[in-house]
Amino acid sequence: MVIERPRVTIVGAGFSGLVAARELEGAGVEVTVLEARDRIGGRAWTEQRLGHTLELGATWVHWMQPFIWTEITRYGQTIYPSPVTENAYWLSGDEVHHGSEAELDAKLERPQAKIFEGSRDFFPYPHDPLHILGSGDDELIARFRAADQGSVLDALRDGDFTQEEIDLADAYWSAGYNGYTASASPLMAKHWASLSDHRLSLLDEQTLRFKLTGGMRGIYEAIAADLRAQIRLNSIVTAVEHDERGAAVTLEDGTVLRSDAVIVTAPLGALARISFTPPLPEKAQEVVEEGFNCTGFKIWIKIKGHHSLIAYAPTGHPIALVRSEYFLDDDTTILVGFGSDHTTIDLDDRDQVDELVKRWRPDLEVVECTGHDWGADPWSGQTWATPRSGQFLEGWSLFRGTQSRLRFAGADWAKGWNGVVVDGAIETGITTARGLIEEFRAMKEA
Repeated sequence: MVIERPRVTIVGAGFSGLVAARELEGAGVEVTVLEARDRIGGRAWTEQRLGHTLELGATWVHWMQPFIWTEITRYGQTIYPSPVTENAYWLSGDEVHHGSEAELDAKLERPQAKIFEGSRDFFPYPHDPLHILGSGDDELIARFRAADQGSVLDALRDGDFTQEEIDLADAYWSAGYNGYTASASPLMAKHWASLSDHRLSLLDEQTLRFKLTGGMRGIYEAIAADLRAQIRLNSIVTAVEHDERGAAVTLEDGTVLRSDAVIVTAPLGALARISFTPPLPEKAQEVVEEGFNCTGFKIWIKIKGHHSLIAYAPTGHPIALVRSEYFLDDDTTILVGFGSDHTTIDLDDRDQVDELVKRWRPDLEVVECTGHDWGADPWSGQTWATPRSGQFLEGWSLFRGTQSRLRFAGADWAKGWNGVVVDGAIETGITTARGLIEEFRAMKEA
C-alpha cells in the first residue's frame, strides 16, 4: 500500500510531541497533536508564582546535553547559573551538621565514587545504555544484570562508610531518583555518572546548575510556533487501536481520529488511562501497573530574608534537598526543594513546610510555598522517570518499538538523559519521528 501523504496523530504536546510534530512536518507528513491539558509543555511548565518566574517541572539544562542544547541554539536562548550557596546543612541521626557547600560536596565524594563503581565498564557508550548486552562478555553482562537489582545505597552497606556518609548519599539520591532509595535501581546512578564523564561535579553541574533565561516556555512555545499542525488542547485520549497499517485514536467525547500512525508521548504514569487494542505486551503492562520509582515532588519555598543555603535530609524527612535559587528585592529568598514521596507533603501548606525547614535552621520563616503535584496529576502520574530495581533492563526499553504503527516517545523512553531533563524527550521525539518517516518512504519506494 502506497501512502501519498501520511497522517500521524501525536498524543501529548510536551517537548517530545512538539519536536516529533516538527520533524514529521518537515518531511511532508500531516500531523495532529492532541493534548489533555489546557496548555502545552507537558512536564515542563514555566509560570509566575511567589512573585517570580518559576519552573514547576523541568528546570536545568547544559551544553553537554546535546538535544536541548541544539534547541537553545536554534531559538537563540541563553542560560544563567543557579547560585553557589554559602552555607550547607545536613541531617544525620538527631544532629544538624553545618559547613560550606564545598565541604558538603567533599563529604559526598567517597560514597558517590562507590555508587558509581562500574560505570565505565557498563556504559562505554552512554547514549546506548544497553550496548554491553551484545558484547559477548558473559562475565560483564552478568555483573551488569546484577547491578540492576537491589538499592542504590547497597554499595555502601558493607563498607567502612559512616552513617553520616550514608545519610548524605540517601538524601542526594532521594532527590535524584525523586523517589525512595530503597527501591531505586543502582544502574541509573551509574548511567548518570557515565553521561557526566564519571565525575560527580559534572553530574551536579548538568542537573542543578544552569537555567534558561527565558524559561522552558521560551523553547516549547518557540517549537509550537514553528508548527503548522493543529494542537488540540483539552483533548483527552481514552483508547488507541493500532495495527501494521495505521491507528485509530478515540477521545473522551467519542471522536475517533484515524491516521497512518500514532505517537503516544504520555508518561508511564498516565498510560493506564489509555486502553490499547491490541494490549501492550505483557512485560510492558506489568511495568505500567508497577510504575516507575519517581513517586516524589518538587516544591518552591519563599522564606523571609536573604539566605544562601543548601540542605540535605535522609529518608524519613519529607524534604530531602532544598537550596536557594532566587534572592528577591522584598528581602525574601525562594528555595527549590525535592522529596521522595508526594503524599507526605502539601505543597501549599505554609505551616507544614515551615516546620520542615526549621529542622535545619529554627530561625528560618516560610512566607509561602507552591508547586504542582505531578504524582497526582492524571496526565503524568509521576515526576521524571527513574527506574525501580530491575527496571533499567526491563522498563523503558520495552516501549521502544512495536510491531504495529503505535510508537512511544518521551523522556521516559530515552536512551540518554531519560527522565530528569528535557534532553531525553527531544531525543525520542526526533528518533521516533525519523523512524516513521523512513518507514513511509520505504513504502512509497517499494
